[in-house]
Amino acid sequence: MQVQPELTPEILVPRLGDYLVERGTITVGGLENALEHQNRLRAEGKHPLLGEVLLDLGLIDRQALDQAITEQIMQLRAALQETNRQLEQRVQDRTAELQSALNKLSELNQLKSNIVANISHELRTPLTHIKGYLELLITEMMGPLSEDQVSALEVMQRSTERLERQIEDLILFSIASRGEFSLRLAPKSVDALFEAIIKRSQTKALEKRIELRTEVPPEIGHINVDEEKFSWALVQLVDNAIKFTPPEGKVTLVAAPRNGMIRLAVIDTGIGIPEDRMAELFEPFHQLDGSSTRRYGGTGLGLSLVRQIIEAHGSSIHVQSTVGKGSRFEFEVTRDGR
Repeated sequence: MQVQPELTPEILVPRLGDYLVERGTITVGGLENALEHQNRLRAEGKHPLLGEVLLDLGLIDRQALDQAITEQIMQLRAALQETNRQLEQRVQDRTAELQSALNKLSELNQLKSNIVANISHELRTPLTHIKGYLELLITEMMGPLSEDQVSALEVMQRSTERLERQIEDLILFSIASRGEFSLRLAPKSVDALFEAIIKRSQTKALEKRIELRTEVPPEIGHINVDEEKFSWALVQLVDNAIKFTPPEGKVTLVAAPRNGMIRLAVIDTGIGIPEDRMAELFEPFHQLDGSSTRRYGGTGLGLSLVRQIIEAHGSSIHVQSTVGKGSRFEFEVTRDGR
């Protein structure tokens, strides 16, 4: 068992010998002799400190040694205080920089929301005119049309409807970003809600030959939601599932009671989401396939708004997905006590 050196103030002092030489208290030769003597003692299993060796050899007296140790400790303390002061100043400066960057980011987000809102509202007026005249043309109120002309106008009409939905998404996003998002909660039958969702999304499902179905236990009851916004969120999830599910696949709306709540889920047999891309899923204006040749369109706002709506209802949305097998988006909502 090795004998440890006695705990003394000298243990706190690095390079004591060099300091004593610099002060002129001992000579270089004296220090070398002391270090050689210290090494011999260590070889014998002893562990004397340099100060003790200097005292034993008579190269320094106790008062001078204690004075030197005290001076070095004071210098170390001053250096430590200065380092702490510099560190605190750096932390304050960095915090101020981060706060400034955060303020600028907040200003940019607000500016973006305002721009989105203004542009979206400005687009509404000409789009309304286009829709009106398309309706007049298709109904032949402005003259007879050939079959090909009617077909072309119907394509234009579907495109304007799609554009209108995207504009509504932008407006809803700008409202949520400005903190003006409010809910009008009221009891809504889960059966009726699902039936309305299926009806709105059925055409898209049929076009892709996708089976759209529901799984709702008997007497599931009602949930407290803002019907307009909540229905919009469910439609987005269902339409998104249809978009990313190959033909002959399935999209299922599921409801189940859970601990006084009702868990809702949208499950598909689609392409799935890579694990390393999950974090990007709910970012606004973001598409997982951001290339110029991406297969799937959209503003990239749908899931971002869905999450905001779900969170506004006091819940959170969870995603489970396997590439090539499908995805599951689920969340819980308050069950009405009726």
